[in-house]
Amino acid sequence: MPPGGFGLLPWLLLGMGAFSHLFQGTTANPWIGGAGLLVFNSLYVFLAFSTHPCRRDALSTRVALALLAAVTCALAIGYGGSWLLFFPLLGLATGVVLRGRRLRVTAVAVTVVAGVVSCVHDGWGALGILYATAVSTVVTATILRLAETVRELRAAREELAQRAVQEERLRFSRDLHDLLGHTMSVIVVKSEAARRLAPRDLDAALAQVTDIESVGRQALTEIREAVTGYRDGSLDTELDRARSALTAAGVTPVVRRSGPPPGPRTEVLLSWVVREAVTNVVRHSAAGRCEIAVTTTPERVRLTITDDGDGARGTDTDGTGLHGLTERLAAAGGTLRTGVGVGGDGDGDGDAEGDDASRAGFTLSAELPADTADSTGTPAAAPEPVAAGARPGPADRAKTPV
Repeated sequence: MPPGGFGLLPWLLLGMGAFSHLFQGTTANPWIGGAGLLVFNSLYVFLAFSTHPCRRDALSTRVALALLAAVTCALAIGYGGSWLLFFPLLGLATGVVLRGRRLRVTAVAVTVVAGVVSCVHDGWGALGILYATAVSTVVTATILRLAETVRELRAAREELAQRAVQEERLRFSRDLHDLLGHTMSVIVVKSEAARRLAPRDLDAALAQVTDIESVGRQALTEIREAVTGYRDGSLDTELDRARSALTAAGVTPVVRRSGPPPGPRTEVLLSWVVREAVTNVVRHSAAGRCEIAVTTTPERVRLTITDDGDGARGTDTDGTGLHGLTERLAAAGGTLRTGVGVGGDGDGDGDAEGDDASRAGFTLSAELPADTADSTGTPAAAPEPVAAGARPGPADRAKTPV
């Protein structure tokens, strides 16, 4: 237990000698001595309960310490003997109230005054008073400072634990939103396609039902991974799913890849962006065409997703999905931008057929720092590009519409 409050009161027993002399009538001017003893004890008790930083820094506390020093010096100079033991008590009070440079200066001053006054009365016997005053001041301040540090560390640990819980809740909320939002959209779109195809093409309808089953099983796996916090994303897999979802919704997908493949960390973030953007296209855009372009340079990786739908639609740009993606990319040093208007062919060259600045549409662009090398500095192997049917080789990476 740190010497604060009630822990400092027993040290008042050092003044019992002075009280005994006062009670026995061996002290000159007993009324003055009794009044001084009462004032000293009152001020000491007040300062003993001023260990809290707010009370310690108050003006009233500093004034009380100054008065205690004055009373101590007056009683010690006037009576000597056992009254000199009030100097160690003054040192205790000083260690309670002061910190830093003020403590060092005041501690030296109190110790010097205690030594001088005690030397005048007791000669070499003053060394004991000097030593006790110095030790009481330093030890009290040190123990109280250690107790404050322990309290601060405990508070910091609790705050870190609360932040960890909040961050985990936020992560799970984002993952669940992205996973279920995309999966439910794909299931709804494929269910509608199966219903439309069933009367005239049962085999095609059964294929859509099979896709629904596959999407559902994959969603269960991803939700389990999200719960445990070990979900990783593959950009190629996500682009395949995007192409399938867009096609089922009646949207023509166009996927282009250029440059070396991004690193694993970047792929995870881009996978989330593709998932969220395609979900919004399927849900809200009423688009006939959606272009996805991934461009990797030695410095940056850029993903652009553009559709030719109704640019004024009520997308999720202000909602949980893209807001969460913006925070994720920002934490990795990236950016996420959205805007109304078709951005050309999706690769930034503006030469797509039918490109028209006046067309409606919606563009989402994500940029991240390049992460294309492994831990040994060797460039990562190029993944196979997204394609319909059989996957083409790297020479076919810059694709035409799928």
